[in-house]
Amino acid sequence: MFNKLKQFKDLRSQAKTMQNALAAESISVDKGGVRLTMNGNMEVTALSLPEGLAKEATERIVKDLFNDTIKKTQRIMAEKMRAMGGFPGLM
Repeated sequence: MFNKLKQFKDLRSQAKTMQNALAAESISVDKGGVRLTMNGNMEVTALSLPEGLAKEATERIVKDLFNDTIKKTQRIMAEKMRAMGGFPGLM
């Protein structure tokens, strides 16, 4: 039983280390003059909108840009986790 608890503690520690490393990442995507930046925790850290962009165009671009940035962030974070060794005890 204590061995399982130690394994759990080790996995938790490894997860925290990975989370900290991923949070330090910054991913930016540009589209139609709009720039969105997100960190590895999938938090939007910056949004830049150009002057004079129509409301409808802004809404469409921001929605598409947000979705593209999430996908890119997920891909980069998965690659980074694989490079860091993933979670060897889970599978």
